[in-house]
Amino acid sequence: MDQGGAPPVFSASAELDGDHLRVVVTGEVDMATADTMLQTVLREPARQVTLDLRAVTFFDSAAIHAVVRLAQQYPGTLDVLPSRQVGRVLEISGLGDQAWLRGA
Repeated sequence: MDQGGAPPVFSASAELDGDHLRVVVTGEVDMATADTMLQTVLREPARQVTLDLRAVTFFDSAAIHAVVRLAQQYPGTLDVLPSRQVGRVLEISGLGDQAWLRGA
């Protein structure tokens, strides 16, 4: 279906710089896309991960689960940059005070 030039509903792109991986996610992260976000991070060997969610417009429980799994996979080396919406969802879910959450 042609979206008339509208931005994609979901995208995840990865950029590896040495041992630092930056994954930029846009659009809706839900049951259909959360695993793609997770696998985009896990497919690259990295010690430090920045998950940039500042362009995410929808974030559900599957997305929360994926981020928690990443926090377990990268203890102390994951930084999550939330959009306002993501920050709100994480706050409501009781994760607003996690060390990996930046600038929420």
